Amino acid sequence: MNVNPLLQLKALGQHVWLDNLSRTLLQEGILQRLMSEDGIDGVTSNPAIFQKAIADSHCYREDLQRLRGSNLDAEARYEALVIPDIQAACDMFLPAYTSSLGETGYVSLEVSPTLAHDMAGTEAAAWRLRQAVGRDNLLIKVPATPAGVRAFEHLTAQGVRVNVTLIFSPAQYEAVTQAYLRGARRWLDSGGNAQQLRSVASVFLSRVDTLVDKRLDALATASTVKIQAIKGKSGVGLAKRCYCRYLEIFHGPDFARLSQAGVRPQTPLWASTGTKNPAYSEVLYIEPLIGAETINTLPDATLAAFRAHGHVAITLTTGMSDVQAHIEALAVLGIDLDDVGETLQIEGVRLFAEAYEKLLAAVQ
Repeated sequence: MNVNPLLQLKALGQHVWLDNLSRTLLQEGILQRLMSEDGIDGVTSNPAIFQKAIADSHCYREDLQRLRGSNLDAEARYEALVIPDIQAACDMFLPAYTSSLGETGYVSLEVSPTLAHDMAGTEAAAWRLRQAVGRDNLLIKVPATPAGVRAFEHLTAQGVRVNVTLIFSPAQYEAVTQAYLRGARRWLDSGGNAQQLRSVASVFLSRVDTLVDKRLDALATASTVKIQAIKGKSGVGLAKRCYCRYLEIFHGPDFARLSQAGVRPQTPLWASTGTKNPAYSEVLYIEPLIGAETINTLPDATLAAFRAHGHVAITLTTGMSDVQAHIEALAVLGIDLDDVGETLQIEGVRLFAEAYEKLLAAVQ
């Protein structure tokens, strides 16, 4: 009998979350089946996911019609539609949350992407959404923009559990981890309960390859063979580099006092794991990134592909010399991953804001 590769990931210490949420998944038993058969123990959502869910599913029509007759503004209508879904998913994952002592079993809800550069607005929205959902196993998603990182530090210092999203570079990852350390110290120093803190750092992968490959194609001349040889490796390289830094920070002296007090490390989460280039493997952002103390959040199609033909082995800490050689090769060609990350974060905020505006227009 073949063992489900998704369950094998869990046995190796890597949690698998679903990068999707809709009322259809909840009401038709699909999410429950993924939990029981595939070991899925968390969910991530974003404005684009909810925009598609509300547009495609008949399950929202009755509530949407009722809300259109109310005096609520568009944002309040959207939240009235999706917060019950978030609450229902949190309730479904509560056993995983409880049995893991708060390690997993979370559902993520994102603050409005229009607040990406507004620290105070992000912080206020995070508190409002946290109170509206009223579930301990909720993660508020905050972007890794400079303003978002400052808001994240303040929220952590107040005991709020946060999923920091839109991380596209080593520099952005570093800023997020340092903000977690500062916020956690402040929380402890104020007398906060160490076990209340929980955070994940969502590192986006496929979009990195898309942009780096585009820049490599623009450079292709006589060295076309060399260019082709280094395409499609930047996303995995970014994840491996971030994981190495994770080990240095959270298994090193910087985190020692917090660890002794009972604070959990901030878990790296691999996001944007659906392969965008059809020439690449469907499981490009799973098989090379298997390792303990991590989360991989998978869209439906990627999850199905790995279930069907995924190969499982500890791979996350292997090939680091190749990663370094890849980064150096990019540098020789004038491509810097931190610069790539800045471009992608700006684009990511814009895309999420556009999805959010479409979502609000749909509930008017």
